[in-house]
Amino acid sequence: MITKIYPDNPNPRAILRVADLLQQGGIAVVPTDTLYAFVCSMEFKQSVETIAQLKGISLKKAKYSLLCSSLSMVSEYVRPMDKSLFALLKDCLPGPFTFIMNANNNVPRNYQNSNKTIGVRCPDNSILQAIIDAVGCPLVGTSVRRENEEQEQEYLTDPELIHELFEYRVDIVVDGGIGDDEPSTVVDCSTGEIEIVRQGKGILDL
Repeated sequence: MITKIYPDNPNPRAILRVADLLQQGGIAVVPTDTLYAFVCSMEFKQSVETIAQLKGISLKKAKYSLLCSSLSMVSEYVRPMDKSLFALLKDCLPGPFTFIMNANNNVPRNYQNSNKTIGVRCPDNSILQAIIDAVGCPLVGTSVRRENEEQEQEYLTDPELIHELFEYRVDIVVDGGIGDDEPSTVVDCSTGEIEIVRQGKGILDL
């Protein structure tokens, strides 16, 4: 199933339809401010395992991010930040960044890395923000890019082609228009130092 939602004015009924599927353990493909992403509610471990299968990797090797609608929501799932780190996130979010941070006890262990960190995102995309708010908790997400597999760029950015690939393996594909072809910039904040792990779409002035 594919549904068209316009970012300038997300249809509330369509948003609730997607949120309802996610609240029942469904898997969706949604637009972000970078690549399209597989997402599910963080409350369903089995759905997270299914996304790992879609990516072609084991659950242990999967690199998920918590997708939040606001910095306020981010703060509910990470350990307390000092003023400088909070200011950095406030400047960058919402935006095309993934921040690796120390997880608190609200994050299930199976979503954490071995050093108890988690990637958090707050994408600058009105459709995704509305879906997250309607679900009422962060989504677990990862890009539609499959590991160790070359894909034509159109199959990462065009929702109709993504639907063609995954129509029978996900519950819904949200068509929010052609996506970006560049991933988020990954920034590790977990050690007290700020380190750019992967340069992507987001530009960070350190």
